[in-house]
Amino acid sequence: MLGFILKRLSLAFLVALTVSFISFCLLYLSGDPATAIAGEGASAQDIQTIREFYGFDRPMMIQYADWLWSAAHFNFGQSYYFKLPVADLISSRLGVTMRLGLTAIVFALLVAVPLGVLAAKRPNSLTDKLALFVSVAGQAMPSFWFALVLISVFSIDLGWLPASGSKTWQHFILPTIVLGYYAMPAIMRLTRAGMLEVLSSDYIRTARAKGSSEWRVLFTHALRNAIIPVVSLSAVQMGFMLGGSIVVESVFAMPGAGLLAWESITRNDLPTVQALILLFSMFYIVFTLLADIMNAWLDPRMRTS
Repeated sequence: MLGFILKRLSLAFLVALTVSFISFCLLYLSGDPATAIAGEGASAQDIQTIREFYGFDRPMMIQYADWLWSAAHFNFGQSYYFKLPVADLISSRLGVTMRLGLTAIVFALLVAVPLGVLAAKRPNSLTDKLALFVSVAGQAMPSFWFALVLISVFSIDLGWLPASGSKTWQHFILPTIVLGYYAMPAIMRLTRAGMLEVLSSDYIRTARAKGSSEWRVLFTHALRNAIIPVVSLSAVQMGFMLGGSIVVESVFAMPGAGLLAWESITRNDLPTVQALILLFSMFYIVFTLLADIMNAWLDPRMRTS
């Protein structure tokens, strides 16, 4: 078990290092950052001064090594646009994104798991077809379009919920539904598949023969074993959703790290974009690592190795 964890940690470190290098190169290869900072109408002398001031005239590998060393000490430089330390800027926005991600995964589990259980209980029934429809619609529907539909109905037409901001819990309802719906299809399908396999087991037939109620058989005996891979998948989906919050936060104008990423990209704020790419990548890497460790811990063969 310890060897497995060390191997996964080493792999996660290499992935994070690769992501940081690729993102650094892509951002700098997309154009001259000195020209972007100087803006339109800047003279060649102004651009050269900016290039020397920020060290853009040095070799790229030296720039990357300096940035990586500073990032390892949580120093991501200063924002070109906001004129604030990038670490302080992100920390002031990260709370909104974390709250949105946590509420979204809870919403997805509360809806997708019962729906997957009911679909497995009655295969090819109306409930099963409804679950299949939810799964297909969740994969096919763009998040921004779904968000705009909810804003049009519940904010503009009915006036029940606010369309933007994050001051109260009401502001999180519509973004939670949009972001949580993104994770529901995978969770529902995995729950359904696991329940179908478990419900055909001998111990389930034994529980029914002993007179246990159908709801007890489903949610006490069967779901307890079928939910194990769902918990691991939820950890991975959490990493996906935190990174995918850029679209949702932009549509609902929520002042989180996702909206900050959009603002930084449109304003060529390279230090902030680099830090956010690394942050969102680390979210996914960490939650995937936790899911792998969780699967290994729940596997009796791994615990004894």
